Amino acid sequence: MAVHGRDGRARSGLLWAEGLVVTAEEALERDDELALTLPDGRQVPATLAGRDPGTDVALLRAATGPVPPLPLAPPAALAAGHLLLAVGRAEHGPLVAFGLAAQVGGPWRSMRGGRLERRIQLGLRLDPAAEGGAVLDHAGRLLGMAVPGPRRRALAIPAETIARSVEQLRTRGRVARGYLGLALQPVRSEALRGLIVVGADPQSPAGKAGVLLGDVLVAWDGAPLASVREMLARLDPESVGADVALDLIRGGHPIRISVRIGERAAA
Repeated sequence: MAVHGRDGRARSGLLWAEGLVVTAEEALERDDELALTLPDGRQVPATLAGRDPGTDVALLRAATGPVPPLPLAPPAALAAGHLLLAVGRAEHGPLVAFGLAAQVGGPWRSMRGGRLERRIQLGLRLDPAAEGGAVLDHAGRLLGMAVPGPRRRALAIPAETIARSVEQLRTRGRVARGYLGLALQPVRSEALRGLIVVGADPQSPAGKAGVLLGDVLVAWDGAPLASVREMLARLDPESVGADVALDLIRGGHPIRISVRIGERAAA
Protein backbone atom coordinates (compact mmCIF):
# COMPACT_ATOMS: atom_id res chain seq x y z
CA MET A 1 0.00 0.00 0.00
CA ALA A 2 1.01 3.66 -0.25
CA VAL A 3 1.54 5.88 2.78
CA HIS A 4 0.85 9.62 2.36
CA GLY A 5 1.91 12.40 4.70
CA ARG A 6 1.61 16.15 4.91
CA ASP A 7 4.77 16.53 2.81
CA GLY A 8 2.83 15.14 -0.19
CA ARG A 9 5.37 12.41 -0.89
CA ALA A 10 4.20 8.81 -1.19
CA ARG A 11 6.19 5.96 0.28
CA SER A 12 5.28 2.32 0.68
CA GLY A 13 3.76 0.49 3.60
CA LEU A 14 3.37 -3.13 4.61
CA LEU A 15 0.00 -4.43 5.81
CA TRP A 16 1.19 -6.27 8.92
CA ALA A 17 -2.13 -7.26 10.49
CA GLU A 18 -5.69 -6.02 10.45
CA GLY A 19 -5.59 -2.37 11.43
CA LEU A 20 -1.77 -2.28 11.60
CA VAL A 21 0.57 -1.00 8.89
CA VAL A 22 4.37 -0.92 9.01
CA THR A 23 6.49 1.58 7.11
CA ALA A 24 10.05 2.92 7.23
CA GLU A 25 10.49 5.28 10.18
CA GLU A 26 13.18 7.33 8.46
CA ALA A 27 10.89 8.04 5.50
CA LEU A 28 8.01 9.21 7.70
CA GLU A 29 8.90 12.86 8.13
CA ARG A 30 5.73 13.98 9.92
CA ASP A 31 3.48 12.29 12.48
CA ASP A 32 0.23 13.95 11.47
CA GLU A 33 -2.15 14.10 8.50
CA LEU A 34 -1.34 10.53 7.48
CA ALA A 35 -3.38 8.53 4.98
CA LEU A 36 -3.12 5.18 3.19
CA THR A 37 -3.99 3.98 -0.27
CA LEU A 38 -5.05 0.37 0.24
CA PRO A 39 -4.43 -2.41 -2.31
CA ASP A 40 -8.00 -2.02 -3.62
CA GLY A 41 -7.45 1.71 -4.26
CA ARG A 42 -9.43 3.05 -1.29
CA GLN A 43 -7.93 5.88 0.76
CA VAL A 44 -8.30 5.81 4.54
CA PRO A 45 -6.87 8.04 7.29
CA ALA A 46 -4.11 6.67 9.52
CA THR A 47 -2.60 7.58 12.88
CA LEU A 48 0.90 6.94 14.20
CA ALA A 49 1.02 4.23 16.89
CA GLY A 50 4.76 4.63 17.46
CA ARG A 51 8.16 4.74 15.83
CA ASP A 52 11.49 3.08 16.53
CA PRO A 53 14.45 4.86 14.87
CA GLY A 54 16.86 2.09 15.93
CA THR A 55 15.20 -0.54 13.73
CA ASP A 56 13.68 1.95 11.24
CA VAL A 57 10.14 0.70 12.00
CA ALA A 58 7.08 2.95 12.23
CA LEU A 59 3.67 1.51 13.10
CA LEU A 60 0.41 3.05 11.85
CA ARG A 61 -3.18 2.30 12.78
CA ALA A 62 -5.97 2.44 10.19
CA ALA A 63 -9.27 0.80 9.27
CA THR A 64 -7.72 -1.62 6.80
CA GLY A 65 -10.33 -4.37 7.07
CA PRO A 66 -9.44 -8.08 7.24
CA VAL A 67 -5.97 -9.08 6.11
CA PRO A 68 -5.08 -12.45 4.57
CA PRO A 69 -1.96 -13.72 6.36
CA LEU A 70 1.30 -13.45 4.43
CA PRO A 71 3.52 -16.47 5.13
CA LEU A 72 6.93 -15.73 6.62
CA ALA A 73 10.08 -17.03 5.00
CA PRO A 74 12.12 -19.26 7.36
CA PRO A 75 15.22 -17.24 8.34
CA ALA A 76 17.54 -20.19 7.76
CA ALA A 77 16.26 -20.65 4.22
CA LEU A 78 17.74 -17.39 2.87
CA ALA A 79 21.27 -17.28 1.48
CA ALA A 80 23.29 -14.97 -0.75
CA GLY A 81 22.33 -15.46 -4.39
CA HIS A 82 18.67 -16.31 -3.75
CA LEU A 83 16.06 -14.55 -5.88
CA LEU A 84 13.84 -11.95 -4.25
CA LEU A 85 11.31 -9.20 -5.00
CA ALA A 86 10.90 -5.75 -3.48
CA VAL A 87 7.24 -4.74 -3.73
CA GLY A 88 5.90 -1.27 -2.98
CA ARG A 89 3.20 1.13 -4.09
CA ALA A 90 3.52 4.65 -5.45
CA GLU A 91 0.77 7.17 -6.19
CA HIS A 92 -0.03 5.57 -9.54
CA GLY A 93 0.14 1.90 -8.61
CA PRO A 94 2.42 -0.95 -7.58
CA LEU A 95 6.22 -0.91 -7.81
CA VAL A 96 8.26 -4.09 -8.20
CA ALA A 97 12.02 -4.63 -8.36
CA PHE A 98 13.67 -7.99 -9.03
CA GLY A 99 17.11 -9.00 -7.81
CA LEU A 100 19.26 -11.23 -5.66
CA ALA A 101 20.14 -11.41 -2.00
CA ALA A 102 23.59 -9.81 -2.27
CA GLN A 103 24.62 -10.56 1.31
CA VAL A 104 23.08 -12.41 4.25
CA GLY A 105 24.79 -12.20 7.62
CA GLY A 106 24.22 -12.57 11.32
CA PRO A 107 22.95 -10.05 13.89
CA TRP A 108 24.13 -6.45 13.56
CA ARG A 109 23.60 -2.94 14.92
CA SER A 110 22.17 -0.11 12.87
CA MET A 111 23.89 3.28 12.87
CA ARG A 112 21.13 4.48 15.23
CA GLY A 113 21.78 1.72 17.78
CA GLY A 114 19.03 -0.75 16.92
CA ARG A 115 19.59 -4.51 17.07
CA LEU A 116 18.63 -6.42 13.92
CA GLU A 117 18.53 -10.20 13.84
CA ARG A 118 20.04 -10.46 10.35
CA ARG A 119 21.82 -8.29 7.79
CA ILE A 120 20.09 -8.72 4.44
CA GLN A 121 21.60 -6.67 1.62
CA LEU A 122 19.57 -6.48 -1.58
CA GLY A 123 21.16 -6.67 -4.99
CA LEU A 124 18.67 -4.31 -6.66
CA ARG A 125 17.94 -0.63 -7.17
CA LEU A 126 15.33 0.57 -4.70
CA ASP A 127 12.92 3.23 -5.96
CA PRO A 128 12.49 5.92 -3.25
CA ALA A 129 8.72 5.32 -3.28
CA ALA A 130 9.31 1.60 -2.54
CA GLU A 131 10.97 2.37 0.80
CA GLY A 132 8.88 0.71 3.50
CA GLY A 133 7.53 -1.96 1.13
CA ALA A 134 7.76 -5.73 1.34
CA VAL A 135 10.71 -7.94 0.41
CA LEU A 136 9.57 -11.40 -0.70
CA ASP A 137 11.45 -14.59 -1.51
CA HIS A 138 10.96 -16.71 -4.63
CA ALA A 139 7.90 -18.39 -3.06
CA GLY A 140 6.18 -15.11 -2.17
CA ARG A 141 7.00 -15.38 1.53
CA LEU A 142 7.82 -12.27 3.55
CA LEU A 143 11.50 -11.66 4.29
CA GLY A 144 11.24 -8.12 5.61
CA MET A 145 10.86 -4.43 4.74
CA ALA A 146 12.87 -2.64 2.05
CA VAL A 147 14.93 0.38 3.17
CA PRO A 148 17.92 2.26 1.72
CA GLY A 149 21.25 1.48 3.34
CA PRO A 150 24.71 3.06 3.39
CA ARG A 151 26.54 3.66 0.11
CA ARG A 152 23.24 3.43 -1.83
CA ARG A 153 22.84 -0.25 -0.98
CA ALA A 154 19.30 -1.42 -0.33
CA LEU A 155 18.64 -3.47 2.80
CA ALA A 156 15.77 -5.49 4.23
CA ILE A 157 14.74 -5.03 7.86
CA PRO A 158 14.11 -8.71 8.79
CA ALA A 159 10.54 -9.77 9.52
CA GLU A 160 11.55 -11.06 12.95
CA THR A 161 13.00 -7.63 13.82
CA ILE A 162 9.79 -5.95 12.64
CA ALA A 163 7.69 -8.32 14.76
CA ARG A 164 9.73 -7.48 17.87
CA SER A 165 9.43 -3.72 17.32
CA VAL A 166 5.73 -3.89 16.39
CA GLU A 167 4.86 -5.66 19.64
CA GLN A 168 6.38 -2.87 21.74
CA LEU A 169 5.01 -0.08 19.55
CA ARG A 170 1.53 -1.63 19.58
CA THR A 171 1.39 -2.00 23.36
CA ARG A 172 3.56 0.91 24.56
CA GLY A 173 3.80 3.35 21.66
CA ARG A 174 7.58 3.24 21.74
CA VAL A 175 10.55 0.90 22.12
CA ALA A 176 12.40 1.07 25.43
CA ARG A 177 16.02 2.29 25.38
CA GLY A 178 18.61 2.14 28.10
CA TYR A 179 19.60 5.32 29.98
CA LEU A 180 22.75 6.20 31.90
CA GLY A 181 22.48 9.98 32.09
CA LEU A 182 25.97 10.83 30.82
CA ALA A 183 27.32 13.13 28.12
CA LEU A 184 30.48 11.58 26.69
CA GLN A 185 33.27 12.46 24.28
CA PRO A 186 36.03 10.20 22.94
CA VAL A 187 39.50 10.72 24.39
CA ARG A 188 42.71 9.17 23.11
CA SER A 189 46.34 9.31 24.14
CA GLU A 190 49.29 6.95 24.13
CA ALA A 191 48.28 5.63 27.53
CA LEU A 192 44.51 6.03 27.48
CA ARG A 193 41.58 5.39 25.19
CA GLY A 194 37.96 5.73 26.24
CA LEU A 195 35.08 8.18 26.76
CA ILE A 196 35.44 11.19 29.04
CA VAL A 197 32.39 12.31 31.02
CA VAL A 198 31.61 15.94 30.07
CA GLY A 199 28.13 15.97 31.58
CA ALA A 200 26.36 13.93 34.26
CA ASP A 201 22.82 14.19 35.62
CA PRO A 202 23.18 13.65 39.40
CA GLN A 203 19.71 12.05 39.51
CA SER A 204 20.45 9.62 36.66
CA PRO A 205 21.50 5.97 37.13
CA ALA A 206 25.16 6.84 36.52
CA GLY A 207 25.03 9.96 38.69
CA LYS A 208 23.49 8.10 41.61
CA ALA A 209 26.12 5.35 41.23
CA GLY A 210 28.90 7.91 41.70
CA VAL A 211 30.16 8.67 38.16
CA LEU A 212 31.72 12.17 38.11
CA LEU A 213 32.66 14.81 35.57
CA GLY A 214 36.14 14.11 34.23
CA ASP A 215 35.93 10.34 34.73
CA VAL A 216 37.08 8.38 31.69
CA LEU A 217 34.95 5.37 30.88
CA VAL A 218 37.17 2.64 29.42
CA ALA A 219 35.11 -0.58 29.61
CA TRP A 220 31.56 -1.93 29.99
CA ASP A 221 31.42 -5.30 31.77
CA GLY A 222 35.07 -5.77 30.83
CA ALA A 223 34.59 -4.93 27.13
CA PRO A 224 36.63 -1.90 25.96
CA LEU A 225 34.76 1.22 24.83
CA ALA A 226 36.29 3.51 22.23
CA SER A 227 33.35 5.43 20.75
CA VAL A 228 30.04 6.98 21.77
CA ARG A 229 28.37 4.82 19.13
CA GLU A 230 29.58 1.68 20.92
CA MET A 231 28.03 2.97 24.14
CA LEU A 232 24.70 3.78 22.46
CA ALA A 233 24.61 0.30 20.93
CA ARG A 234 24.84 -1.20 24.42
CA LEU A 235 21.88 0.89 25.63
CA ASP A 236 19.40 -1.25 23.72
CA PRO A 237 15.98 -2.45 24.97
CA GLU A 238 17.54 -5.52 26.58
CA SER A 239 19.82 -3.34 28.72
CA VAL A 240 16.98 -1.72 30.71
CA GLY A 241 17.14 -2.92 34.33
CA ALA A 242 20.46 -4.72 33.86
CA ASP A 243 23.37 -4.24 36.30
CA VAL A 244 26.64 -3.45 34.52
CA ALA A 245 30.19 -2.83 35.72
CA LEU A 246 31.76 0.38 34.40
CA ASP A 247 35.55 0.57 34.47
CA LEU A 248 36.71 4.19 34.90
CA ILE A 249 39.94 6.12 35.17
CA ARG A 250 39.67 8.84 37.83
CA GLY A 251 42.66 11.01 38.59
CA GLY A 252 44.91 8.48 36.91
CA HIS A 253 43.64 5.56 38.99
CA PRO A 254 41.34 2.74 37.81
CA ILE A 255 38.04 2.21 39.63
CA ARG A 256 34.99 0.05 38.98
CA ILE A 257 31.39 1.21 39.57
CA SER A 258 28.24 -0.90 39.31
CA VAL A 259 25.26 0.81 37.63
CA ARG A 260 21.70 -0.39 37.05
CA ILE A 261 20.61 0.83 33.60
CA GLY A 262 17.44 2.92 33.60
CA GLU A 263 14.88 3.51 30.84
CA ARG A 264 15.15 6.59 28.66
CA ALA A 265 12.10 8.82 28.99
CA ALA A 266 9.84 9.28 25.98
CA ALA A 267 10.84 12.20 23.80
